[in-house]
Amino acid sequence: MKKLILLVAIALIGFNVTAQGVDFGVKAGANFANIGGDETDDYGSRTSFHFGVTAGIAVSDNFSVQPELVYSSQGATFDFEGIDGDVQLNYLNLPIMAQFQVADGFSVEVGPQFGFLMSANLKVDDEEEDIKDELKGLDLAAGIGVNYAMASGLNFGARYNLGLSNVNDGDDDIKNQNNVIQVSIGYRFGGGSKD
Repeated sequence: MKKLILLVAIALIGFNVTAQGVDFGVKAGANFANIGGDETDDYGSRTSFHFGVTAGIAVSDNFSVQPELVYSSQGATFDFEGIDGDVQLNYLNLPIMAQFQVADGFSVEVGPQFGFLMSANLKVDDEEEDIKDELKGLDLAAGIGVNYAMASGLNFGARYNLGLSNVNDGDDDIKNQNNVIQVSIGYRFGGGSKD
């Protein structure tokens, strides 16, 4: 895990040295997360948060690539036979988004996301159980979203991350995926809208 983070950091620094039109930024916002797949009738949406850093790499006037490194608190709530609980899945996500500017300041984005499980807990009332060993360490998702960037560097985004891989690490046939809606506010230090 440390090697991967170091590799990403070196790659982002390398982009800054070799690519024209590179700017860095920060982002944070709300997550509306759920778990989809098998036996999820009792699951509900879990509201949480995300925050991280971004690198915007301009390829042309209307196309850029944006790798990100984002801490994201995901999971779901559940109500099973009157017992309320919270499944807390915390990931370090690496989305790599292709962004297409469709109007002044407005862009659409699509791309893969690689998630690395940092911690996982099942919380019922005041009791908490570590369930990280029951889950896979790598989570794959596809992201699609919209973004509005202002010339000041301030930007706003909404993204849906559709889980593609089974989060369960057990031998049974139950398959579940992370599904997350993210609403973000961010700031690009290199500027915002590319007019």
